Amino acid sequence: MATAVAKRLAGKTVVITGASSGIGRSTAFEFARTAAAAGGLKLVLTARRIDSLKQIATDIVAEVGEGNVKVLPVQLDVSKPDEVRGFVEKLPEEFKEIDVLVNNAGLVKGVARAPQIAEEDVNTMFNTNVTGLINMTQAILPIFLRRPNGGSGDIINIGSVAGREPYAGGSIYCATKAAIRSFTDSLRQELIASRVRVMEIDPGQVETEFSVVRFYGDKAKADAVYAGCDPLTPDDIAEVVVFVAGRRENVVVADTLIFPSHQAAAGVMHRKS
Repeated sequence: MATAVAKRLAGKTVVITGASSGIGRSTAFEFARTAAAAGGLKLVLTARRIDSLKQIATDIVAEVGEGNVKVLPVQLDVSKPDEVRGFVEKLPEEFKEIDVLVNNAGLVKGVARAPQIAEEDVNTMFNTNVTGLINMTQAILPIFLRRPNGGSGDIINIGSVAGREPYAGGSIYCATKAAIRSFTDSLRQELIASRVRVMEIDPGQVETEFSVVRFYGDKAKADAVYAGCDPLTPDDIAEVVVFVAGRRENVVVADTLIFPSHQAAAGVMHRKS
């Protein structure tokens, strides 16, 4: 029997950016598993790594059944405005009526402090985390606003505790996540006359490829970040993403901060000896 959440998600088209790994990948699976009983879900999975997306699409269909979900892998680098601009137009007709946008694509590069921060790293973080998210939102929002009675749809932005609490060695990343927070809050106010829901989910410590990317592929340094800790998993965040998308239309879970039990703030963590 389909749950109330499955019924609310049935027939919807969900776009997830950064879906080739981590939170994005887990979110794709969680939407499929949650909505499978009601059927009709369509997932558009975007990332730079198209081979990974194709494998994820195959795995999702194998798990929940072809009749319950359709998965479209799309190669997309959100940091490139031209690619984002042409994104909707290039979608097959049956995937164009998007209902949910999960702005998940994001990254961090390095732990440098001013004045040693590399210009390339600054540009990469802002172009992906901020400009990419804003451009994706502007590309898809017109679809939401065309709907009757002021429009409807969900924008779910993946922020970070770093956007609430800046820390040394993370100034640029923290600035990008603070920008997302401001953009999200402003957008919610601007769309108040519509039925478009704007929601933000801010994870604390989550173990993904995040730290490997931060340390330019140095796995040992990345592993040290989580030493003595029991971090959140991508699945933990994915469950919250699907939860907020699956609420009754009048319910807006506007702002969510999620910590593992050993964390109390961006820089306050208990590590087992």
